Amino acid sequence: MKRLILLMLILGIILAGCSNKATGNDEISESGDVSGEITVWGWDVAADTFKASVEFFNEKYPDVEVTVEDFGSDDLYEKLTVGLVSKGSGMPDVILMEDERIPGYVSQFPDGFLDLSEMGYDEHSDLFNDAKMQNVTHDDHIIAAPWDIGPAGVFYRVDLFEEAGVNVDDIKIWDDYLEAGIKIKEKTGAKMLPVDISNYDGVFQMMMQQQGLSYFDQEDNLAITSEEAIRSMEMINKFHESDIILNNSGWDGIVTATVNGDVATVPYGVWYTGTIMDQAPELEGKWDMFYLPEFKEGSSRYANVGGSSIAISAYTENKDAAYAFTEFFTTDEETQLFGFENYGLFPSLKSTYDTEVLTQNSFYFNDQPIFKNFADIVEDVPEINLTKDFAQVSKVIANTQSAILNEGKTADKALSDAQGQLNNELK
Repeated sequence: MKRLILLMLILGIILAGCSNKATGNDEISESGDVSGEITVWGWDVAADTFKASVEFFNEKYPDVEVTVEDFGSDDLYEKLTVGLVSKGSGMPDVILMEDERIPGYVSQFPDGFLDLSEMGYDEHSDLFNDAKMQNVTHDDHIIAAPWDIGPAGVFYRVDLFEEAGVNVDDIKIWDDYLEAGIKIKEKTGAKMLPVDISNYDGVFQMMMQQQGLSYFDQEDNLAITSEEAIRSMEMINKFHESDIILNNSGWDGIVTATVNGDVATVPYGVWYTGTIMDQAPELEGKWDMFYLPEFKEGSSRYANVGGSSIAISAYTENKDAAYAFTEFFTTDEETQLFGFENYGLFPSLKSTYDTEVLTQNSFYFNDQPIFKNFADIVEDVPEINLTKDFAQVSKVIANTQSAILNEGKTADKALSDAQGQLNNELK
């Protein structure tokens, strides 16, 4: 019996020693808490959110030292590409990435990011909507954890609608939107919406998603000559022919048109609320939102614009600490709400949608529960197939849009030409 007890004690000491081993430079304390140092890359308000809310993370993981490095998004991707090409040289442990960028990087660098499924992130899948999870899942592997999201709607100037005698509740389908735009322009002089015709195909993207498609269908086939694509581009051309599009120049052009009252509506993601409030405080009470019009009654009015997720470098030497950071920042309700309240990042975490912060009325937006209205549609956003070729196809579609609106090409002919071009390029 004494020998047996001694043997069990020795075995227990050995097992305890094994359990305290960590990946790379991580250390596990006797209490089981992760410790170590990690570097996180982000940009703009997301990086600011990371920096400002690390203290919440350190309440749970006091022995993890986090360094957040803030780059412009273009600089971040350039450095990320260089790091992946060089097999991890100069790479951080954790990287913020736009959802649309993830497939391209995963395709080019299949071994560049950790599989979060293997680390247990699957148990959190139900915390997010299906469309978001599809964006971060590739070949049944979760490559990144959902961070922020961009349910789409149409922001509109309440005063301009009232001046023109247009009732927003009467806008059900895109033809109604067109008629309203014509009337508003006649009565107020404001165009209906801003579009950088040669460079921005975002309205086309929203129209496609509400019909259940991206540039590709779920079988990875190009869908840009589909009925849905032709229908979408023909509708945008109707807007152009009726002279209700303001051909703006880039992001600055959209913001300027918003502030100056040059447009009566801006179809965009929920995150644009922060820009409106920041850039046009004098328009308090004069903005509101409605859902995207349908193509026919009974179809979908929902889409998503933008959003980002958090990935972990496969070259990290602090795997446990990096995962702890990623898991915490995407599943902790307080942290997600902190990013929303202070920096306008609309959370992916569904449990936040019933909180007072997201359900209360906003005096700026016509004293309406605008954020609740966006949250209410998250579950209804159709799933679409984001592929590695997203950026390349987007550029071609923007050129195609220009050919239709500026050169008079028919939608079906221009889209057919675009498909032929892409069939050659994507080979």
